[in-house]
Amino acid sequence: MSHAHYPDLAGRVVLVTGGASGIGAAHVRAFAENGANVAFLDIQDEAGAALESELRLEGRAVSFLHCDLLDLDALARAIEQIRQTLGPVFALLNNAAVDKRQPFDEISGEDFDWMMGVNLRHVVFAAQKVIPHMREIGSGSIVNTSSIAWQRGIVSLELYSAAKAAIIGFTNSLAREVGPHRIRANAIAPGLVLTPRQRQLWFTEKGSEQRLLDAQCLPDAVEPADIAETALFLCSHAGRAITKQCITVNAGSY
Repeated sequence: MSHAHYPDLAGRVVLVTGGASGIGAAHVRAFAENGANVAFLDIQDEAGAALESELRLEGRAVSFLHCDLLDLDALARAIEQIRQTLGPVFALLNNAAVDKRQPFDEISGEDFDWMMGVNLRHVVFAAQKVIPHMREIGSGSIVNTSSIAWQRGIVSLELYSAAKAAIIGFTNSLAREVGPHRIRANAIAPGLVLTPRQRQLWFTEKGSEQRLLDAQCLPDAVEPADIAETALFLCSHAGRAITKQCITVNAGSY
């Protein structure tokens, strides 16, 4: 899939969390192809290094940094390293998440803390750390990844849904907070995107993918690149008047 081209993104420093695979890797590719200096964080060292190497061979400006987002000190150090090596961050894509399913009556306090940490807490603190960069630049864009899960009500996704709903509230308040500095904050709510992980975990039965497509208005599966296209638009000058919004990308599914 070829990406839309936004010349104003060329040379911008873009930070993607969870960028080694899935939707995150699509973000990394899309912004790199638009000429941005892309840094991405992940704990998947092999996948992260492979993506970095592949894109560098294509002449893209991409940097992979190992970072456990549950460690807020490590997150702060990684963002400071990006600032020192690449410059202030213009766009933050808070992408990292884990859609762990668990029966509600088995959830423990430890499960709750882990799910909020991996799906919500780093979103708040990554934004906190890059906003001074954006104030220095005089503008910026933060794109937080929500999900349609909290809207649909999916069994065994109570904690994930709670975190993804909270991201909308956080995004709306943040947009009001940083708007006077020409910093925009938006969210994207993907539908069920058929990443390799999703296919491996949840779409192993014959006909399961077709049932997903049958629930959509459009006949084609939503791909990671479709989410990246929306993020490109929101971070570019084309989206300069868009903030405090959540854009659903689900091909018109139920």
